[in-house]
This record gives sequence, C-alpha cells and structure tokens, in this order.
Amino acid sequence: MAQIVLVVHIMIAAALVGVILLQRSEGGGLGLGGGTMGGLMTGRGTANLLTRTTAILAACFIGTSILLAILSGNTGRAPSILDTPPPAPSAPAVPTPPVAR
Repeated sequence: MAQIVLVVHIMIAAALVGVILLQRSEGGGLGLGGGTMGGLMTGRGTANLLTRTTAILAACFIGTSILLAILSGNTGRAPSILDTPPPAPSAPAVPTPPVAR
C-alpha cells in the first residue's frame, strides 16, 4: 500500500513542478506556448487554469504526504528500555586454581 501511495506521491510532485514552471511569472518563467496554451485559451484563462491546477496538485501532495506519514508510523510501538526489567545479577565467577608448570 505504501509503495503505491509513494509512486502516486512522486508523480504528483513531478506534475506540480511542471505546472509551476509553466506559469508565467514577472520574469517570464518558462511560459511555454506564449502563455496562451497554443491558442486555445486566453492569457487570463490559462493563468486561472494553471492556478487551479497548482492548488489541486498541492492539496493532493499534502494529502499523500500525510498518508505516507501515517502509513510509515503504523509499524507498532517501539519498545522502551525503561519498560524492560533489569537483567538478573549473575553468580560471581569461581576463581580457577593456578596451573603449575
């Protein structure tokens, strides 16, 4: 499940980068197609479409990020060293007699 969400998350991230780069900024940006989407839409319509697409992709990106965080944190409770009892003391070692040479 997490792998599928991760692949979708990466595709959304790539699409988000592409849509942001297509937007016309004050410096011109990439502005592919002259900002008119190949003559199909006006400049304002293109800007509105790209803005809405960016907002939708950003919301999906945040949603998949939260879902991935939930899926990765659902591995169970990590054991604490404070919850485990201390090891029982072992009996002192009996010294061995020295070996004569």
